[in-house]
Amino acid sequence: MGNVAGTCDPAFAAVREVFEASLAAGADLGAAVAVFVRGRPVVDLWGGTADRRSGRAWEADTPCVAFSSGKAVTAVAALAVMRRTGIEPETPVVDWWPEFGAHGKDAVTTEHLFTHSAGLPVLERPITKAEAADPAAMAAELAGQAPLWEPGTRHGYHALTYGWLVGELVRRGTGRSVGEFVRELVDGELWFGPPAEVIAKAARLEFPAAHEMTWEPGDSASADAVVGRLAAAYRDPDSLLMRSSTNPRGSHNDPAVLAGGWPASGLVATARGLAGFYRDLLGGALIPESLLRDAVRERVRGADEVLLLDSAFGLGVMLPSQTLPVPEAARAGAFGHPGAGGSLGLADPDHDLAFAFVPNMRREALAGDRRAEDLLAAVYAAL
Repeated sequence: MGNVAGTCDPAFAAVREVFEASLAAGADLGAAVAVFVRGRPVVDLWGGTADRRSGRAWEADTPCVAFSSGKAVTAVAALAVMRRTGIEPETPVVDWWPEFGAHGKDAVTTEHLFTHSAGLPVLERPITKAEAADPAAMAAELAGQAPLWEPGTRHGYHALTYGWLVGELVRRGTGRSVGEFVRELVDGELWFGPPAEVIAKAARLEFPAAHEMTWEPGDSASADAVVGRLAAAYRDPDSLLMRSSTNPRGSHNDPAVLAGGWPASGLVATARGLAGFYRDLLGGALIPESLLRDAVRERVRGADEVLLLDSAFGLGVMLPSQTLPVPEAARAGAFGHPGAGGSLGLADPDHDLAFAFVPNMRREALAGDRRAEDLLAAVYAAL
């Protein structure tokens, strides 16, 4: 599977051991993990194979698709614009996006977009890759839809639509796409719509021949029921779970999809770049600390209409719950966002900790990913 390279503070040697064991056992094809504590890099490791077809090794600067781990990046970009423009979470969306009020959406607030409460988790017609790469077209599409539930009364994960909804705040406030604004705001190895030279270096995603959905976090007596409910949703193309995550269609191994900069699922990053984003966020370099404290305050928690698990959100960030399982020591203040296939970016203000893991071997677990969870547990044990 390839040797592990990089740097690791001796106090965090157990993190390296967990990472090496995962690669050696074949749980990972290639991956990277990075950790900052009090702003200092303590783990920056990578290893394995970036592209199975060519045998290309994972290098120090190999980026990888991190899927929805990018939702927190999009959220922070939008929060930065809100600070500049005076938009508040309770501001009606129609105040800054008048067309959005059609079809009974005039009472939707900006907070509803961030918290997956707007009732727009699916797109009503098939969307092409070209349309998905056009933020104005996607904004018009969503403005023309009616919500599936009364906004603010329930929440359900907006797997893809979240990016165009929250991203429209960035576009209208700056005149630039989320990807363009993120490159101005964030100094690091992460992109929405990366240039061709970055795409050429990106790790190629692998999908195991046989997916087995597993319930890993906790030992709930209701685990069998949860597995059955989710397995049924995955098999049903008409379920909200599948409709929300499969339109637009497109492989994230496709350079055109990556270049399109989908702002909910299209983040391309190194682990170092994603962890560095959270380091800078905790340090006040991206938005004021007071705004961050408000952003990570719990806004919604409970049954998720789409994910069919309990989820919890602040303003665009996921909070510890069934969908973001974290060690006990992290449950009070940690926040972040996982991505399909196992990626995870996370920050813990109480420990001044920033963490990121990006793999190219997708795994299908109902909540969390054992690889990231084991690494995170080793990090907390070393603190």
